[in-house]
Amino acid sequence: MGWQEINHRVAQAARGLAEKQGIGLASAPEPDLDKFGLPWIEPLPIAFPETMHTYIERADRVLAGRFSVFAMPEAALEFPPNWHRDPKTGTVAPLEFGKSLDYRDNNIVGDIKYLWEPSRHLELVHLAQAWHLSGENRFLDGCRDLLDSWFEQNPYPMGVHWTSSLELALRLINWSFAWHLVGGLRSPLFEGDAGVKLLQQWLLSVYQHCHFICRHFSRFSSANNHLMGEYAGLFFGAITWPCWSESSGWLTMAQSGLEEEAALQHASDGGNREQAVWYQHEVADMLLLAGVVGRRNGVHFSDEYWSVIERSLEFLASLSDVAGNMPMIGDSDDAVIVDLSAERQVYKGLLASGALVFNRGDFKAKAQSIDDKTQWLLGDYALDQFANLPAAPQSLPVNRAFPESGYWVLGSAFETDREIRVVADAGPLGYLSIAAHGHADALAMTLSVAGIELLIDPGTYAYHTQQAWRDFFKGTSAHNTVRVDGQDQSSSLGNFMWGAHAKARCLSFESGPDGDQWIGEHLGYRRLNDPLRHQRTILYEQSSCELLVTDLLECAGKHDVELHWHAAEHCDVSVIEGNASIRSGEVSASLDLSAPGDWTCELIRGQESPPLGWISRRFDIKEPSAVVRYSGQIKGTTELTTRIRISLP
Repeated sequence: MGWQEINHRVAQAARGLAEKQGIGLASAPEPDLDKFGLPWIEPLPIAFPETMHTYIERADRVLAGRFSVFAMPEAALEFPPNWHRDPKTGTVAPLEFGKSLDYRDNNIVGDIKYLWEPSRHLELVHLAQAWHLSGENRFLDGCRDLLDSWFEQNPYPMGVHWTSSLELALRLINWSFAWHLVGGLRSPLFEGDAGVKLLQQWLLSVYQHCHFICRHFSRFSSANNHLMGEYAGLFFGAITWPCWSESSGWLTMAQSGLEEEAALQHASDGGNREQAVWYQHEVADMLLLAGVVGRRNGVHFSDEYWSVIERSLEFLASLSDVAGNMPMIGDSDDAVIVDLSAERQVYKGLLASGALVFNRGDFKAKAQSIDDKTQWLLGDYALDQFANLPAAPQSLPVNRAFPESGYWVLGSAFETDREIRVVADAGPLGYLSIAAHGHADALAMTLSVAGIELLIDPGTYAYHTQQAWRDFFKGTSAHNTVRVDGQDQSSSLGNFMWGAHAKARCLSFESGPDGDQWIGEHLGYRRLNDPLRHQRTILYEQSSCELLVTDLLECAGKHDVELHWHAAEHCDVSVIEGNASIRSGEVSASLDLSAPGDWTCELIRGQESPPLGWISRRFDIKEPSAVVRYSGQIKGTTELTTRIRISLP
């Protein structure tokens, strides 16, 4: 940290101590009940004849106390829940002053991700959607009971749900959607004495949320997607409930912050600087939601703001294969901003929305169909608008080079059933000094053939708990690249903090009718006693459907080297005399390593200690997958060549 950040964090700690003594806490004036924001679309959508039952069933599960929380799709929380009980471990967090609680201590709070997730109130939106579509009072009663219990169990500013500004911000966004879905101020939810009391309590908590966020923004090395989310939450709080004199200032602050951070946190080529594809989706979604709600309420973002979103969607469309599979680069926690659709087609859904917002037929072709979330967000008329938008598959946004973000796309026959798509990585480790959500994946690559993933990035799996698994999934051995002397390319200092960053760059990229060639390097192993430079060349020969991957390791002394190739979990993988075969359906890839000396080729699946041979498609869920590991010792500068022969039907 620099001295400015140290001063900031000291000031934040002092502010927390003062608040613990009651100094600087929110003291809400009476709200002006003549001032409320407009819903994001008018009229709110109702045309869901084929999927309406899914919204009713989802809300009924909530009323039965069954919440979907990461690896627990039917977590028994009861209804309403004990908001301080971690559903995974059963740990009950203490009702102490929130900013003094160490939410990173598993012994105190359990698994904080599981504890926080229900309090984001995605389920409140589920109940509100069901009431909006059906008019059945049990869902409106459920909204009342959920909110009443939360307010009662979480008095400001006490407990684990008053610790993280991002959590408050996401709660505000979901509250905003639920508020409009139940009818806003004129909702039957607020009828009678109990309804008036609920309204007063809800508005008071909104004020307290906005006040808290303004005093506890994530700054400096923490100013990543958290800061963006905090501004988004404040924006929704101020535009939905402009009931206080501070509201206009909050709105101006939030809009300005979103504009500034959208520009700072995205490269000019569209990539998000956190080097984590799921977070790119999250950020693009929150920016789009804020833009749509703002526009409806006469608050207009700049052309550059919208351009950032559009370029971000182009980036996502370019990295995903013809079937919509996205390389799981960097961290992912499965979070969504608002869970409007039971489908959760996150990337295709985002592109479907983008197709209409930006009038992009190529986004439509990539999305293939409109999803429920787009209809919820843009209204029933979006169905006809999407149907009438000409698809443009001939100009799909397959941008081949993202030099600022650090990704390149190699291959041929893109967006067809004979597509070969390689994504090569020579990007930064992550964003800012701690690179919180980056993985040690320099020079890694993924391979998809005909929309079938063969060589993959195994994902994330864990965050605050299960240290060995957190270290593995973000480490170098979990990626299709070279590891030296059993060390990661970059030095981990904790779950969300890196020390020495492996500096990577692309040296050249050439594409022509006969194929592509990409050359990259990283200097992460220059920190070793005998410094080593890793240079990788990927040559794609279109006529033979072959990839030639050459790893040049420049050094003077001896080093133990491992080269990993991770296969998707659905693949059949075999190793015979040093040659590996990876097959899925009618497509396959065969791997043959040429290396000097006596090298070992192993097939590993589901190894527990040390972890190797796993994939995590969802947060806190993992399953065995095959990895081919070549290992040996080098003496001085050495070249390793892997020939990958691709077979199509």
